[in-house]
Order: sequence, then structure tokens, then C-alpha cells
Amino acid sequence: MTWAGSEREGAAAMFTGLIEEIGRVTRVERTGRAMLLRIAAAKVLEDTVIGDSIAVNGVCLTVVQLKDGQMTVDAVPETVRRTTLRVAAAGDQVNLERALLSSSRLGGHLVAGHVDGVGTVTDVFRDETARLLTVAAEPEIMRYIAEKGSVAIDGVSLTVMTALEQSFQVSLIPHSAAMTTLLHTRSGSRVNLEVDMIARYVERLLSRELPAGDSGGLTGLTVERLRSWGY
Repeated sequence: MTWAGSEREGAAAMFTGLIEEIGRVTRVERTGRAMLLRIAAAKVLEDTVIGDSIAVNGVCLTVVQLKDGQMTVDAVPETVRRTTLRVAAAGDQVNLERALLSSSRLGGHLVAGHVDGVGTVTDVFRDETARLLTVAAEPEIMRYIAEKGSVAIDGVSLTVMTALEQSFQVSLIPHSAAMTTLLHTRSGSRVNLEVDMIARYVERLLSRELPAGDSGGLTGLTVERLRSWGY
């Protein structure tokens, strides 16, 4: 699996998935397959400097200009291709979050801003005060989605209620809905998805080829091997 995110070489910004404010796209400048987005904001600009990382609808982007209460962020072709930024337009509202400080509380979950793919909202309904979203995603994303696990939707950290073969469901409390663009999602809306990074690392560790001296030439853990060990 590949993913789209920060363009800076060696960048390692982290986020929590707790949206700080909703910004507004004021200009989209396309240069071939790349793009520049100008976004009007307030809170996230308070201590932001050029070169900082900002999550825009869950996509980690680098600030390249600050002027008159607006920031300009740069998106390379791979980021544009793999995220909903490819259809961004002036007037769009976007979820914004500054990179996590080492002293910050981790109120959501670890979010890298590296979008794994785009999902489609297939159903939206209310359960008393909660707003429930059903999101369909490709198999390469669904393999990492687990009930009670974490997922970032347009940069919003959410807990998975149910996980089926081709879709999953999340629930938004009134505060989460009101403070993010997910309040306005409808059936058919396209959303950026980032799976729990821990799931990716666990899969990598369990599937890697182990040295012959350690495993007799076998690859990583399997259900069969665990059973042979008595689990």
C-alpha cells in the first residue's frame, strides 16, 4: 500500500485527528498535476510559520506562504491523485489541524496525515443525538479496519463501530459533527481515509521473511503457526 501526504523529504509530522477549525479554500492553482491551495483560517495560523505541516482534510501538507489571514499549501501530483484534493475548489470547507507537539495530549489517535485512499459515504442517519456514517472502501483499506479500532476520515479521528467486508460504520457525537466538515457529508460524498498506522506496522512485522536460523526459512507469523505452538 502506498499513501499520500507531506511533500517534505524526511518529514515526520504527527496529528491527533482532533480538528482545530474549519478553513475555507479561497484559491486553487493547478500546475500540471500538482496544485497550490490557498486557505483562509484563524486559529491554526496563530503560531504557524512557513515550512510547518498542516493537516488539510487529513492530508499532511507544507505551508509555503502566509499572508492576510491565509496560508498557501503545496500538493504534489501523488497527493492530488490519491486524495479528494483532486476535486478541490474555491469555496470548499476543509478540516484543519496543526502538527502535534510533544507536550500535547493525544486525545484522538496517532494520525500521520498520509492518506491511504478515498472512500464513499453510502449512508448517513441519526441515532438520537449521534450521527452515523457508513463508508465503503477498497479491500486494501478494509483489511486494516477493525471493530473498535481507529480510523481517520477527512482527518477526523473516529472509532469504528462495525466493520463489514466492503464497508464500515462510525458514530459522531454532536460536538465532533459540529466542529468538522463531516456535519455536511451526504450519501455519495467522497472522503479521505487513513487507517491506524499500528495495523500497518504489525502487518509488516508479521509478514516479513525471518532469517533461516530463526524460523527454518519460514516467513512471518500465520494462524497455522500459532496453532502449532498451542495458541
